Amino acid sequence: MKHAGTRVEDAEYDLFQRTAASIGTTPSDALRIFIYSFNEYHGFPYTVRSRRMEVEPFQTEEDATRFATELAMEALK
Repeated sequence: MKHAGTRVEDAEYDLFQRTAASIGTTPSDALRIFIYSFNEYHGFPYTVRSRRMEVEPFQTEEDATRFATELAMEALK
């Protein structure tokens, strides 16, 4: 048997412990389940994607200026 561990922020680990307990398992079992699922799926057992928005550049500097001006005016309301 091998040991699989990682380091996370204290607050994240505390939340992990509470969440695991709330569904009737332990952090160790949750990690074990993840590893088995990861191996079974040959990768993540769920969709992995960035939360970054896809943006397109403005066509012209005038378009960028108009957008920034409208955004600023909206913020001032």
